[in-house]
Amino acid sequence: MLSLDKVYHASFVLKPVIRRTDLILAPNLCPGTEMYLKTENLQITGSFKVRGAYYKMSQLSEEERSHGVVACSAGNHAQGVALAAAQNGIPSLICLPAGAPISKVEATRRYGAQIEMVPGAYDDAYARALQLRDEKGYTFVHPFDDEEVIAGQGTIGLELMEQLPDADVVIVPIGGGGLCAGVAFAIKHLNPRCKVYGVQVAGAPSMRDALVNGHIETLPAVKTIADGIAVKRPGDLTYELIKQYVDDVVTVTDDEVATAILALIEQQKLITEGAGAVPVAAAMFGKVPIEGKKVICLLSGGNIDVTILSRVISRGLLKTGRSADITVALTDKPGQLSAVSKIVSDLGGNVVGVFHDRTELDADITGCYLRLILETRDQAHVDEIADAIETAGYHIVSK
Repeated sequence: MLSLDKVYHASFVLKPVIRRTDLILAPNLCPGTEMYLKTENLQITGSFKVRGAYYKMSQLSEEERSHGVVACSAGNHAQGVALAAAQNGIPSLICLPAGAPISKVEATRRYGAQIEMVPGAYDDAYARALQLRDEKGYTFVHPFDDEEVIAGQGTIGLELMEQLPDADVVIVPIGGGGLCAGVAFAIKHLNPRCKVYGVQVAGAPSMRDALVNGHIETLPAVKTIADGIAVKRPGDLTYELIKQYVDDVVTVTDDEVATAILALIEQQKLITEGAGAVPVAAAMFGKVPIEGKKVICLLSGGNIDVTILSRVISRGLLKTGRSADITVALTDKPGQLSAVSKIVSDLGGNVVGVFHDRTELDADITGCYLRLILETRDQAHVDEIADAIETAGYHIVSK
């Protein structure tokens, strides 16, 4: 059974291996709260996952080590297993879903693991890893539903209670639930009054649904930018631990996650992946009660693909009103573009893209559409510009 002694033992084993990540104050992310960020995005391998993977492998017998290990992952667990196996001299084979970010795949390969790409999502990679375990005699290193893995992740809870013993709230991402289960287990044993909230994305709410329904089901599909927590079915062990030790599980949207990623970049100079930003999204968008409290958001990882990052930033800018896309219906005559541009300029907006279309079939024969891409301050600024354009007699088709 999982015990606090086992979590402390994991902490002892991991001490020479992992980085004790900083807990940093983030005064501007959520006004009205005293917010801190646990920077596991700066952990070796860029994620907390190395904690559980390394502790699990440290407890293998010599016979198990000789056969090697197999694991499945969307990327972060893969890197943790690959690094831990290399440091312990254990052969490793990692099954990754075909959609895993290229950056995570290549990082796993660099740590020395063999890679097998599996068509489908995480759960398909999981099934393939179990098949290889049975065929080849490997030891399977589960990404979340394993006591020793959970104990390794729980070492973060020990660190948090040392770094901020009077914390009121800790907010943790949930995919399969290993991180949240371990952190909540440790915190509730050390400081039962501290609230622990789990966060999932609306496109992959497997643990939230299990708690609401009172039993675990497998989601038919998952869809989210937070690939690290895109899990169709949570763990049996993690479900029981979260049901017992976590105060509530909430969800955030992909747009809210994108906004949180952007806020962390701009205000804290920190890069997080989607899964790492969900606690901040939950705090920023009022999904958990934190007003006037000492709050810790656990940034679980920073391994975001740069191509995804650019799209996330664009979505975050649109969500916060920092960027606007306005389409105006015009009469096709000289001076129209100049007049609309002057309205934008006079109100302090910056035009970064212009598209002028005379051929749209639903436009009047003498009309056209003008689409403007703008840099703006916030949503109130966007609304001010749109109102001024309409007050001047133009019709806005979309904004």
